[in-house]
Amino acid sequence: MIRATLLGALAAAALSILLAGCNQDIADLPKPPPQEPTATSVAYFCSMGLLEHGGPKAQAFRVGKSEPLWFSSVRDAVAFSILPGEPKDIVAIYVNDMAKVRNWDRPEAGAWVEAHDAWYAIGSDYNAGMGGKEAVPFSDENVARSFTAAHGGTIVRFDDIPEKYILESDESDGVADMSAGESKSPKPVVKQ
Repeated sequence: MIRATLLGALAAAALSILLAGCNQDIADLPKPPPQEPTATSVAYFCSMGLLEHGGPKAQAFRVGKSEPLWFSSVRDAVAFSILPGEPKDIVAIYVNDMAKVRNWDRPEAGAWVEAHDAWYAIGSDYNAGMGGKEAVPFSDENVARSFTAAHGGTIVRFDDIPEKYILESDESDGVADMSAGESKSPKPVVKQ
């Protein structure tokens, strides 16, 4: 019994070291530049046209793939990165930089920031394109703070977004009280 437990512990430790090495290898790969969605871009989870949804979008690049996986909300991309059954060979995740956009429902071309470099407003009165709560990304912390001053919520970094905020139903938290299909566009944020 002790022998089996010891062997199991050693196997788990070896697997952890191997996986850490794989993640380091991925981190060292060059990041492809972000792409712009087209009329044929389809959201990964809902298989709907990406441009049918308002609000910030996200894209993720897997190792060896030239085309990104598209997400109709930033929240979906965060969920993708933490769900155990999804691929972990992600080279880069980009999110719309809401500090640089003029149209919240249709972010302009070129308004992308690497997801781990962004600041996120969570728990605000802004909802994702299908009415769920959103993690609203900004490249500039001061613009993110202006946004939360006007729309509520708190500021966090990508790795600090609570799993509970991303994975729990919107109905249980009162954050997203709009019907599906509606997105609430916040008032313009003061830009620097």
